[in-house]
Amino acid sequence: MTDLPHSPAADRNKQPILDALLRILGARGAALEIASGTGQHAAWFAAAMPQWTWQPTDADARMLPALASRVAEIALPNLRPPLLLDVMAPQWPSQGPAFSQKAEDKFDAIYCANMLHIAPWATCAALMQGAARHLLPGGVLVTYGPYFEEGVPPAPSNLAFDEDLRARNSAWGIRRLEDAAAEARRAGLALRERHAMPANNLLLVFGL
Repeated sequence: MTDLPHSPAADRNKQPILDALLRILGARGAALEIASGTGQHAAWFAAAMPQWTWQPTDADARMLPALASRVAEIALPNLRPPLLLDVMAPQWPSQGPAFSQKAEDKFDAIYCANMLHIAPWATCAALMQGAARHLLPGGVLVTYGPYFEEGVPPAPSNLAFDEDLRARNSAWGIRRLEDAAAEARRAGLALRERHAMPANNLLLVFGL
C-alpha cells in the first residue's frame, strides 16, 4: 500500500456515511464530491457503489497528486481522476475536464463532507449555488459535519471544537443548521432530510 495521506476521522466515519448514502441515493448515478481531501471517502464509496460514477475534487492543488495516487491505486472503473474545484470559482470544475469535458455537466448527487466549518462562511452560499447549477432534476446535495441547531443543546465536544477552530482561523467555525438551510433556500434548494450521525455530526440532504 502506497504511503498516502490518511485521516483517522475519515476511516471512522466512512461506513456510517456510506450506510446513509445507500438509503438516500438511487441504484445508479453520477456523483461529484467536493473537498475530497485524502480521497478515503471517494475510494470507499466508489468501491461499495459500483453503479455510481464518483468524481473526487479538491480546492487545494497540492492535494491532487495524492488523490490521483489513491485513485490509481484502487483502480476502479467508476472512480474518476481528481479535478481541481474551488466552490468559490464562477465555474466548476476550476480546471480540467469534467465527465464530458463540459463545465455545465450535471450530477445525480453532490457530496461535501467536513468543509463548511474549515472554510469562510461565503463558501456555504457558493456550495449551494453551485449545487443548484449542477444537480440534475431529482438530484441531491449531501453535506456531512458538525452543526449547531436552534433548540438543541450543543454537545460539549462540538463547543470545544468550535472554539479551537475559531482560535486557528477567525473565519472558521461550526455553522448553524438554520443558516445553511437559509443559504440553500436562496439558491433554490430545500432541506429534505436530517440524519444524526456518530460523534455529534449531522448528514443533511438538500434537493431542488
